[in-house]
Amino acid sequence: MRPRKPEGLRRLSVRPRKARCFPKPVEGTDPKFEKWVVEMEVSDLYESLKQDVDRFAYSIARHEQEGKDLVQDAWEKSLKEDELLDLPRHKQKAWFYRVMKNKLIDLRRKDQRLSQWEEKMDLPVHDFPYQHLEMTELLSHLSEELSDIVFKRYWVGLSSKEIGEQLGLPASTIRFKLQLSIKQLRKYLEEEKR
Repeated sequence: MRPRKPEGLRRLSVRPRKARCFPKPVEGTDPKFEKWVVEMEVSDLYESLKQDVDRFAYSIARHEQEGKDLVQDAWEKSLKEDELLDLPRHKQKAWFYRVMKNKLIDLRRKDQRLSQWEEKMDLPVHDFPYQHLEMTELLSHLSEELSDIVFKRYWVGLSSKEIGEQLGLPASTIRFKLQLSIKQLRKYLEEEKR
């Protein structure tokens, strides 16, 4: 005689559903068999290397989003590499590390090129026809932050990158604020001439 379930459990028990499984392709009879095998191998590879690849990406990246981008780029590239699945696990892991490191180097070089280009676009230091006292008066019409940036750029001769490092701001923000302050000074000078 089979023991009975307690009354509360009997009411809550649900008959298990039959799992809906798609039939496994059979070698030789289904043309999609090779594709299915590759997808399963890539899925297994992903599951086995996911933690190591993520950990490595986050350790070399500046921030979490950059690490996620590195991981995604590496996995996209892995889908195009047929020989990767034939390698032993330790070589697969090394392959992912190398791809992510190379991608990071490419990103850093791109950032450096953009930074150098932006530095060339920085406004040059000009000799102003105004005396020191007149310039001090002009700078007083700007906010303290903007006048400080203009002073450091045009009197001290610092680049926007150096000013940004001192103030904890990106160089592009410094250049924007310089342009903004110059527009404000031009507007003030035009109004004064009227």
